[in-house]
Amino acid sequence: MTRFAQRCGVHDAARQQALERASRLIDGSGLELVRFAWCDIHGVTRGKTLVAGAAAQAMASGVGMVSTLMLKDTSDRTAFKVFEPGGTAGLPGFGQANNLMLLADPASFRQLPWTPATGWVQCQPWFQDGTPVEQDTRRVLQRALARLAAEGYGMRCGLEVELHIYRITGTQDLLDPAQAAWPGLPPEVALIHPGYNLLTEAWYDLAEEPLRILQHTAQALGLPLLSLEVELGPSQVEAVFDVTDALTAADNMVLFRSAAKQALRRAGYHATFMCRPPFANIMSSGWHLHQSLVDLASGANLFRRDQPAPGSSAADAQHSLSAAGEHYLAGLLEHARGMAVFCTPTVNGFGRFRPNALAPQSVLWGRDNRGAMLRVVGECGDAGTRIENRIGEPAANPYLYLASQIHAGLDGLQRRLTAPQATDSPYADAHPRLPTSLGEALQALQGDRVLVDAFGADFIHYFSRIKQSELARYELAEDKDDFQRREYFSRF
Repeated sequence: MTRFAQRCGVHDAARQQALERASRLIDGSGLELVRFAWCDIHGVTRGKTLVAGAAAQAMASGVGMVSTLMLKDTSDRTAFKVFEPGGTAGLPGFGQANNLMLLADPASFRQLPWTPATGWVQCQPWFQDGTPVEQDTRRVLQRALARLAAEGYGMRCGLEVELHIYRITGTQDLLDPAQAAWPGLPPEVALIHPGYNLLTEAWYDLAEEPLRILQHTAQALGLPLLSLEVELGPSQVEAVFDVTDALTAADNMVLFRSAAKQALRRAGYHATFMCRPPFANIMSSGWHLHQSLVDLASGANLFRRDQPAPGSSAADAQHSLSAAGEHYLAGLLEHARGMAVFCTPTVNGFGRFRPNALAPQSVLWGRDNRGAMLRVVGECGDAGTRIENRIGEPAANPYLYLASQIHAGLDGLQRRLTAPQATDSPYADAHPRLPTSLGEALQALQGDRVLVDAFGADFIHYFSRIKQSELARYELAEDKDDFQRREYFSRF
């Protein structure tokens, strides 16, 4: 019988070796269960759990998955009328809640550290005839990286991820069947540190137990964790990860978020990657994405400049960035409003864009300026020269966030765009503003022809339909705070 992986055209000698290795690990480690996990459009992992004896065959033959999982908004409601004629128009291969197939990458296999005798493997969805599901967000990033590679470029990314961790003090109806709702309430919580004392050692010591859980979980999974820090807000912390290639960085972010929430929950903590938790005294969380391009042949950092451009000043991009770096920077600025919804995709996240909050408000760049949307880091001769995008929220889908950077930056490179001078007043009124709401951000995306063409009009329609479903329910909600408490704090 032909294996499904062969029908998809992805089975080769390397995959066979990875499959054999995963099978040996499953047998040799005494595993009982293997989770087949996939990242949905919201960056949330879903999937099926198989008994260990069925896992090896499933990695070759695929696992069935209902297609409506790709059509859910943030409440888990299906945003398309799948049982009505024309309800999935523009989505060929979808309809009637039909089956897709999850195909695992056996090279991603690992054992989960927080639960006994359980393995985990990363998957992507395919149609049953072996054709790829183009709406899969990991495939969206893979297509963007293929565009980069065709130009001779690779992408390197480092992650700075802020989150909030709370101690669970009660269930607050979470598991009470009489109080179940769609979506339900989060648990009652208390702080792990009182905040407003940035990087203080005493607050770190107070929060050490949950931070140790984060450390041990990330390291056991092989994630390149560099540091754990106490942030300014109450119960807010930050995890910093070393630079990797872009696809690995996105995969790591998906796995870290899922693992952090599960491991901490088992220990009595509630971790949330919601930007602005539903309490009066909080600081917004951001996801700062450090990025650079490298030459695929040599691995050299293509943003690095050895000497300032003749006649340039510190306010000029080419004072420390290469010409390619300036073009890429200018592309990010050119498409900042259009890409914003991929970097900040929730109603909640737009509350972060406010003056003097170490978060951006306007479309501009600065040299080592944490108030600017784009922060250029590195002096001439620095192999670590990079651009930090500061508009992301930690709930963003990593594949879409990174793909938006690639498409915007490539446009700057191909059109040889030039950047304005660096700002020294990031909160001045003179600069173009970032979108201030999810609705405005969706409109900005739909008006950006370069991004629409790069992602594909069909994908933009699909993505926008799902986000509009979320937005419409928010606008109809009588209690906006309760909506965000259930929609984001409980789940993200």
